Amino acid sequence: MKADKITTVRLPIKTRLKLETLARVGKKTISETMIEAIEWHYDKEESELDSYTLGLPYFGKHSLGSDLSDLSTTYKQRIKERLREKHEKNTKEPGEFRA
Repeated sequence: MKADKITTVRLPIKTRLKLETLARVGKKTISETMIEAIEWHYDKEESELDSYTLGLPYFGKHSLGSDLSDLSTTYKQRIKERLREKHEKNTKEPGEFRA
């Protein structure tokens, strides 16, 4: 298991007293109280982020490749090509009866 990294923080006396009070009331160590406070603050800030900001780490993560980067603008052309290929395949199959 990897050891936790130590971080030193300078606190004003009033803030230090508040931290000690919170730790004592919560029956926790000062480190546990600080970790809990940071996690709470992070969760609060994260919940206020818009969906675009939350999605930034994932954009482009599952890219389909550079040759398909224009999917939204060429979809009609690709559909026409696939239908043409399907039609050509159906008309070339031997032994099929067409009325």
